[in-house]
Amino acid sequence: MQIEEFQKQFGIIGKSKEIRDLIDITMQVAQSDISILITGESGVGKEIFARAVHFYSKRTDKELVSVNCGAIPESLLESELFGHKKGSFTGAVDDRKGYFEIADGGTLFLDEIAEMAVTTQVKLLRVLETKEFMRIGSESVTKVDVRIIAATNKDLQKEVDSKKFRNDLYFRLKAVTLNIPPLRKRRGDILELANTFLNNYSQNNKIPLPKLTSDAYELLINYDWPGNIRELKNVIESAVALSKTGLIDTESLIPLLSLELREDEFRNLPVHVNRPPEVLDREMIYRALIEIKKDLIDLKQLALRNEPEISSYDSTQNNKNEIIPLDEVEKQAIINALKQTHYNRRRTAKLLNISERTLYRKIKDYDLE
Repeated sequence: MQIEEFQKQFGIIGKSKEIRDLIDITMQVAQSDISILITGESGVGKEIFARAVHFYSKRTDKELVSVNCGAIPESLLESELFGHKKGSFTGAVDDRKGYFEIADGGTLFLDEIAEMAVTTQVKLLRVLETKEFMRIGSESVTKVDVRIIAATNKDLQKEVDSKKFRNDLYFRLKAVTLNIPPLRKRRGDILELANTFLNNYSQNNKIPLPKLTSDAYELLINYDWPGNIRELKNVIESAVALSKTGLIDTESLIPLLSLELREDEFRNLPVHVNRPPEVLDREMIYRALIEIKKDLIDLKQLALRNEPEISSYDSTQNNKNEIIPLDEVEKQAIINALKQTHYNRRRTAKLLNISERTLYRKIKDYDLE
């Protein structure tokens, strides 16, 4: 199997050494049954590599079951993984298989493994060591043959040091570690990715192929992409959707970038420092972009001041004594935070000072998906 065939099969884009080395290692370990830990920031494509490992393994004709450990409430995760017997707890109206039984003979992908509660980690470790477990409320042992692939955007060693993750489970999972580099570490792939997203959007929406100006290309290459490939895709698609001419320039892109995340970092940075020229150039570009975005925001606010004021709460905003239900305030705060972070849930949770698990639950409760 050639690297190019692998990339075409799974839509992995890029010719950088970093991505080609990663694909090479992935193909080497896929045939074994060894546990794999995939690390990398949000948006780098960890699930794509998990699917690739399963596809090229001996288990490809069996099930690949993906579980987002951060999206399932702690009280339900154990039942979801191991199943339960009827009557074992309130709401258990029938016997139910867990993901381990569903994935028997195949692969279980545990995404956001760092979000798993320590009590559940203990039971997961037992399954890895003995290949057996008991459903909640059951007295009999169930045996399974499952390959585990785990993924996280956190530093698990730091989680171990802070007693949030079990040391023995960490070493059991990291038999092989695939570290997916962030987009800023493989800038040579950015233009190919951007052009692919443009082509895909054009074909899917049956519109003429949009074009990027040379300045826009320069901006895409020099931006740090904290949301990685997911953010790049969202920015490209949003810019095309909002464009009236089909030509994407820097003015189209700047309002869509999260430049405010780096404003504090560059505010007091001296220009003449002992750094490589390419680093200095990049920092100067960030300075300029931040200032441009500030100007755009100021212009937008000025325009809004000259228009009739529109409020999401309508008449309630005009009466300071009006009581607004707390759930309405909370819902609006989540909506505002999601918009500000371009629907990056990790940054949204950080902005709201809540856990990602709580955010997932709130989004579901308020039907914001």
